[in-house]
Amino acid sequence: MRTALVLLFLLALAALPGALLPQRSLNPQKVDEYVASHGWWGGLLDRLEFYDVYGSVWFSAVYLLLFISLVGCLLPRSLEYAKAARGRPVITPRNLARLPHHHETTVDATPEEVMATARQRLRGWRMAEREEEDGARSISAERGYLRETGNLVFHFAMLGLIIALAIGKMYQYEGQVIVLANGSQFCNSGTLSYDTFRPGLRVDGTDLDPFCVKVDGFTASYLPTGQADHYRADIEYQSGEDLATNTWRPYPLEVNSPLRTAGDRVYLLSHGYAPVFTVTFPDGQKRTHTTQWRPVNQMTYLSEGATKFDPPGVTDPAQRRQRQLAITGLFAPTAVLQGDLLGSAFPDLRDPAVAVDVLKGDLGNESGRGQSIYEVNQEMVDSGRLKRVARENMRPGETVTLDDGTKISFDGVQQWVYLQVSHDPAQVWVLVFAVLIVLGLGTSLVVKRRRLWVRAVPADGGTVLLLGGLARTDQAGYGEEFGRVTEDLLDLLGPEREHADAVTGRES
Repeated sequence: MRTALVLLFLLALAALPGALLPQRSLNPQKVDEYVASHGWWGGLLDRLEFYDVYGSVWFSAVYLLLFISLVGCLLPRSLEYAKAARGRPVITPRNLARLPHHHETTVDATPEEVMATARQRLRGWRMAEREEEDGARSISAERGYLRETGNLVFHFAMLGLIIALAIGKMYQYEGQVIVLANGSQFCNSGTLSYDTFRPGLRVDGTDLDPFCVKVDGFTASYLPTGQADHYRADIEYQSGEDLATNTWRPYPLEVNSPLRTAGDRVYLLSHGYAPVFTVTFPDGQKRTHTTQWRPVNQMTYLSEGATKFDPPGVTDPAQRRQRQLAITGLFAPTAVLQGDLLGSAFPDLRDPAVAVDVLKGDLGNESGRGQSIYEVNQEMVDSGRLKRVARENMRPGETVTLDDGTKISFDGVQQWVYLQVSHDPAQVWVLVFAVLIVLGLGTSLVVKRRRLWVRAVPADGGTVLLLGGLARTDQAGYGEEFGRVTEDLLDLLGPEREHADAVTGRES
């Protein structure tokens, strides 16, 4: 047991770096920045797996040793408990006066009457009655077995919790995705459907629980201070047989009120805005894009982003790279101008506006590197291959015309929602074992293990009643219980003694 406690302390100590240092499973970019800014020290921590604490060799070793220690602790204790449960209470000590709680008196009753009265009072106790020398009789009683039961339940539940957490770590997955609130759909068909995806150790992303979600609209209410008060996404979903019949079921998705379907949970995390731009090229062709922009101020929802366009009908790669467009800048749901700078005064759509730079040239899409949808490749700007051709503040319906006749119009704005899909097959078991841990620990702390002995020794003119009590724990309070049992026995024996005297008198 001491070994298990030491390992439990080491496990808590080993988990500290996971809370103090950035973890690669949560934010790889943050880890790279931390390593770069801390030189050799950051590199050493990386080699020691301090940025992957919960998957590291040393954390797994402590976890496994704790599991083995608990098993080695519980097996012998369970055998001892089973043996004690089948056994009888220990025999009555020879000298009850040596016990911490004892009482001796003489009653006018036979030993058989004393034993019957004791059995009646100690109903619910585990008892064993024995014959002793010189005609004496005794009862051994014991109570509080639930203490050890609670102790075992606590440790077995802790063992089950460890197993459930390990299974959850292997088979859980979690992904986030942004969906436009204009009837756009998201289907849990594979990892490519997500913007970010964190699989468990045994999940490869090819066997996800199939379901689809369609976001029809989003509403938000705010306090006068601009703080969010309520979010609600009106969604429809289908899973199971609904996928075959193309049946959609409505559901009001709110924060802390996830959709539970196909063994997964869909959470509403946040929302944002997606400006709608239309580009009319010199040949008359139009392209309209709605791209989500990310909030840079969570109170006012001032957002930044980039909406990118490829010229239509251009098949030559070199020409296409020279004529690509990007609209970058800021979006304000409630616009305020601070000089020439655009700001936002409130997070709701009261007076939307954008401040944009229009860039033309090579966006670097064919460089082979992944790019953020929220910004352009700065290397292309620095090299002069992507140049700014216009800068403008625009409100919905306004248009800016470039030198080559290209027209860019700001058509309006739509909203997007940020959804998280979580799958944890061991979640229910984690909850069950956590509840059992609390119940088992509470039982082991509240219930007292105690023993009581009653001995009736025949004597001239009555019976010597000897009582002894012993608490098997250090908890206070057994003295009061022993006193109550003693008083109850004497009260029960008192009327019997008076009744016996009266009968004797009538017979005489």
